[in-house]
Amino acid sequence: MQATILLLPGDGIGPEVVASARRVLEAVAEHVGHTFRFRDARIGGVAIDETGHPLPTETVAACRKSDAVLLGAVGGPQWADPDAAVRPEQGLLQLRQTLDVFANLRLVRTYHGLEDASALRPDRLDGIDLVIVRELTGGIYFGKRQEASDGSTEAYDTMAYRESEIERIAHVAFRLAQSRRCRVVSVDKANVLATSRLWRRVVTRTALEYPDVAFESMLVDAAAMHLLRRPQSFDVLVTGNLFGDILADEASMLAGSMGLLPSASLAGLSEPSSAGHGVRGLYEPIHGSAPDIAGKGIANPIAAILSGALMLRYSLGLTQEAQWIEDAVARTLADGVRTPDLPADDVTGTEGMTRAILGALERSVAATTTWEANVHA
Repeated sequence: MQATILLLPGDGIGPEVVASARRVLEAVAEHVGHTFRFRDARIGGVAIDETGHPLPTETVAACRKSDAVLLGAVGGPQWADPDAAVRPEQGLLQLRQTLDVFANLRLVRTYHGLEDASALRPDRLDGIDLVIVRELTGGIYFGKRQEASDGSTEAYDTMAYRESEIERIAHVAFRLAQSRRCRVVSVDKANVLATSRLWRRVVTRTALEYPDVAFESMLVDAAAMHLLRRPQSFDVLVTGNLFGDILADEASMLAGSMGLLPSASLAGLSEPSSAGHGVRGLYEPIHGSAPDIAGKGIANPIAAILSGALMLRYSLGLTQEAQWIEDAVARTLADGVRTPDLPADDVTGTEGMTRAILGALERSVAATTTWEANVHA
């Protein structure tokens, strides 16, 4: 197949990890005979410096002309003034809203050999495999607000949700659960917040359309506790923008590092059976720009590489190719390859990890093609 992939490297370690993800995607394309055309555009702090805007109009136009978008990270200390009129994060929020990628999937799993990297005891880690489905284009991040400026001593942010916004993200969660272990937990704060009471009513009603999926509602403080107490019990969690942002970062510590976790922001959910029939998507590692290690060659590229795998699965319909990448990452970690964010006596850098994954990718492809040849012999 042919596909156009837009790369938005952004700030900090973004260019480094996106470059690694591109190399892995190129290797996949070479193995199978796909043609991926890569284009680059600006977003975040570098875009502010060059154009005065965190999301230039030419970047939006390039996104619309692409089959999928892979983003690195935005932000850094030079743009961190909270009183600044223009900030890198504004570009990311605007991009998500412009593309209407309302469903953010954050996948959390544990890897064999990384038990010591987690915040939990090793006996609590076996079998963790969950997805947080976060509503991404509504809620408090997009509500009316007032800044405390010009001598004002009051500020506020408004959390607002429409029934239609809640219903569509609920459908994504239930459909995703049907392809997994058929369990959904809806997370809210219905004992306090009016928006959460609407959220609970709508999601509970939507659950009736999926009788094969076990469903429960849970308050966000209880969910935060149970993510550490019994994380294996979760399959799919669906929640609003703010709660999803916080819970996903908490859940990253189950795996051991934010450098391991990818995300997909989608305009719906479709698990296509053939290539080229996916949904529009924005893919990015969940970590930030990590300016303290930018340019040192030690950033963990796994989250960006796995984000590329999600892109193949959801936007390009290349399920087998996505699985090759995910298997290659798991094999590399099982072999003991580590970047400095993961505990080990011997660590490698971004380049070393990328090369190891490329080597494991070759073995994953070879194993699959050999198996298929034997089946059809």
